Amino acid sequence: MYAQVIVDISNDALDRVFDYIALPDTEVGMRVRVPFANRTILGYVIKLSETTDFDETKIKPIIKNLESVPKLKPEILEVCRFLCGRFFLRLSDAIKLVLPSCVRLDKSKEQYSSYVRPLLDIDTAINIIGKRAKSQLSVVAFLCEQGESDYTKLCEMFSRSSVNALIDKGIIERTYTRKLRSPESSEASVEKNVLTDLQQKAVDTIANNDDIFLLKGVTGSGKTEVYMTIIEKALLQGKTAIMLVPEISLTPQMMSRFNSRFPSLVAVLHSGLSEGERYDEWDRIFTGQARVVLGARSAIFAPVENLGVIVIDEEHDSSYTSETNPRYFTHDVAQFRARYNHCPLILGSATPSIESYKKAMDGVYKLVELPERINNIAMPKIEIVDMLSELMEGNTSPYSKKLIAKLDECIANKKQAILFINRRGFASFVLCRECGYRAKCDDCEVSLVYHKEDNELKCHFCGKRYRALTNCPNCHSTNIKYGALGTERVCEDLKKMFNVSIFRMDNDTTRVKNGHKHILEQFANTTPSILVGTQMIAKGHDYPNVAFVGILDADVSLYNSDYKSNERTFQLVTQVSGRAGRKNGDGSVVLQTYAPKHYVYRFAKNYDYNSFYEKEINLRETTKFPPFSTILRILISSVSDNRAKEVTKLLYDKAQTIKEKYGKDIFFLQAMPAPVKRIQTKYRYQILTRYSPCDKITSDFFSICDIIEKDVSIFVEINPNNLR
Repeated sequence: MYAQVIVDISNDALDRVFDYIALPDTEVGMRVRVPFANRTILGYVIKLSETTDFDETKIKPIIKNLESVPKLKPEILEVCRFLCGRFFLRLSDAIKLVLPSCVRLDKSKEQYSSYVRPLLDIDTAINIIGKRAKSQLSVVAFLCEQGESDYTKLCEMFSRSSVNALIDKGIIERTYTRKLRSPESSEASVEKNVLTDLQQKAVDTIANNDDIFLLKGVTGSGKTEVYMTIIEKALLQGKTAIMLVPEISLTPQMMSRFNSRFPSLVAVLHSGLSEGERYDEWDRIFTGQARVVLGARSAIFAPVENLGVIVIDEEHDSSYTSETNPRYFTHDVAQFRARYNHCPLILGSATPSIESYKKAMDGVYKLVELPERINNIAMPKIEIVDMLSELMEGNTSPYSKKLIAKLDECIANKKQAILFINRRGFASFVLCRECGYRAKCDDCEVSLVYHKEDNELKCHFCGKRYRALTNCPNCHSTNIKYGALGTERVCEDLKKMFNVSIFRMDNDTTRVKNGHKHILEQFANTTPSILVGTQMIAKGHDYPNVAFVGILDADVSLYNSDYKSNERTFQLVTQVSGRAGRKNGDGSVVLQTYAPKHYVYRFAKNYDYNSFYEKEINLRETTKFPPFSTILRILISSVSDNRAKEVTKLLYDKAQTIKEKYGKDIFFLQAMPAPVKRIQTKYRYQILTRYSPCDKITSDFFSICDIIEKDVSIFVEINPNNLR
């Protein structure tokens, strides 16, 4: 028997199977240790065959099977093949996506707790060991009284030699119990709600079907209850479920609800877990102990079998697109697994992506709507404040009079408030007013952000840190200007204005383990209080005491050089506004902008998604942007500027031949420096093209990038979320 093996090396030249002689118990999906060149490496068995196309005398045997049960289940292997075909990945890279490194490389092992218990009574033990072995007699007496004890603690109380001697004599017994390193979670009691007529209709439409459903429900309409009811139905049929959320910050609250509804059946997967926690959670899923998987993007690869439903909550969120290699789109993987298991895929959002809603309008997806909040609670009223008018009236602060008044009212009523600013740090840049010097990162072509708490300048691209400036290093002036405010500055200002607890939630405050959970728990249990945060607080959170939401600088995302900027702004405004007034309908929102008449704000103010969609889809069709085209970006980077330019020119010349081949089907093709020309010492160039949606054109562009250039990285992105 011969095994076709993919070796664990990310190299285009080695992206093919190698034949080895299989061991008697070798199975498809196993990790194996194989000889390769002059060394021994990890490999994966993807096929077994009775014959081989190679010289049998030169085929080497597998050295060792690394497991008795294959870690790559048949469905997950098919997912890997799908990833290779859809996203042009190497099979070894696809396997690295679906198998966490702690599992693939055995970085973590199972942990066990050991206990000892007496097998004999004290009198029988004395007859065996004698009265002179006082330490051993003390151990037996203690265990006869306690019944059982932790082995390590018992050794600390007495002595390891005495305990081990009793084990050897058969007087006491040592047993082992698997110790699971489960993520910290709370299991608050959450009552099962009676479904509204609209919720019940949604459940009846979706359950037991194998279609793709777009569940469009306003914030607070009870989408989560619909998800859980459908998952419950799947579990009753002996099936499993995957529930995806866009932000790690959403997992604590969601985990609490799911643990309450499905005790001991829920496992969580996301990048915030330790290696040990990830290993144990993955193993619980793999062995079938956990039948509901909750997590961020990577949880779509969970090794569950017999899927009954897949849910992607906040489906519009950009985090579902992987922007680092290997690149993939979660929706596509979810659709493949749903088809494989003949189960429904639910895409839920109050503000679906333009692409998803068009598919619903075209009948590709089935549209299910929840147009009202539970119990007909009113949506919060959004007031738009023109900050130019505020400036003309003499208010030079970043906080409008209306926003301060609303915060005062909220605090007086013992309520909670959320302030949203999608910029972290204290100031977005540091500038010398005398000579114009701007502090930039040595390794990246970007401005440094001032973080006052650490008194440092930080690069938000590579993480490099610098000492804060007290004077200009160029002209030595002390006339330093600080740029646009971020979350840190907002918190400092609020503490001066209000005598209440202020919480901050951004990438800086949530880096510690369980940082999201602890901040949100403190906020939930403190009234009155204010939570300041970036987009991680904008969606999914449900806090009944939040009565006011302030959007400090709505224009941050509006004027990005990106065809999705209008869509993103509408989604952010709608989502963060939906955090207010979820219990009593007493919510209010203040949106600060320098463009109050922009159509995005006009539609967002009235929660009018359909009108926004009509405006946006007409604009996309006129300008031939997705979904009426495909945008493909080839990103070339190298530590050598000249090498990056050379490869960019080489690929651009090849791209020109593709443009000539397809003619008018390719609307745009150009090579240029990337908007951020250098990141982590690497110079970056890009080739951008826009063409009629066509898999053949996409394949041709990928094929010209299938080259190996020394010291140069080449990445291909389809419809990228940003073009930095």
